[in-house]
Amino acid sequence: MTDRKTRWRRVIFATDTQAGHRFDLALILVILASVLAAMLDSVESLHQQYGRLFYLLEWGFTLLFTLEYAVRLWVSEHRRAYAFSFYGLVDLLSILPTYLSLLFPGTHYLLTIRALRLLRIFRVMKLAKFMGEASQLTQALVRTRRKIAVFMFSVLVVIIIFGSLMYVIEGPQNGFTSIPRSIYWAIVTITTVGYGDISPQTPLGQLIASLAMMTGYGIIAVPTGIVTAEISVARTRWNREKSCSACHCDDHDADARYCKRCGAELLTPSE
Repeated sequence: MTDRKTRWRRVIFATDTQAGHRFDLALILVILASVLAAMLDSVESLHQQYGRLFYLLEWGFTLLFTLEYAVRLWVSEHRRAYAFSFYGLVDLLSILPTYLSLLFPGTHYLLTIRALRLLRIFRVMKLAKFMGEASQLTQALVRTRRKIAVFMFSVLVVIIIFGSLMYVIEGPQNGFTSIPRSIYWAIVTITTVGYGDISPQTPLGQLIASLAMMTGYGIIAVPTGIVTAEISVARTRWNREKSCSACHCDDHDADARYCKRCGAELLTPSE
């Protein structure tokens, strides 16, 4: 039994074997097929004609993924760690919508969350450089979380002010029936979406709306600059840590231990 679990563990969790590589590629193709089926089922004309087929496919894919999830738990050395990991939670969420649809009709369309499972392609295809870039982006977002939080709070205050002004200036007769609805207008205006379901009619209201739109363009640049600056710092730190002390080559994979140019061991600043 132990040998069987070990063999299946290598097939399911590892990609350094031919069987494991084929398993992950087949899994990705099945995920793509299930997401495509869920999307096509939402088209009314196709649903009317092939609804029964889509229903059977949905349950077929769900039962297959349920079996896969159960096997992953069975062969995992650390079941709790896998169950609460990012991929473990995504694997679980990808099968829940179908079962929830028995209680809440329509929730099966959330099956498109299975597209998150396609992130495994970076591991399967050995795209380590992409993983390194993703790691840098993640680090940048984590490091700027406090700045972004302060920025979002400031934006919230500005939106409340604009919404309150428009409620006072335009009033219910022009569609601004309450402050919350006016705040909704301020949000779609500042984010430059502009649905057009509510629009100011008075000259003063249009002036305030113009200021809100100009503020929206300025707001877009702030978080972009914050994150971009942190990404630049993260990239510099990454290159410094992965730079070869012998030949100074810094074009290395995320898990590289030796220089690809001269073969020298890569040392981090702590070493």
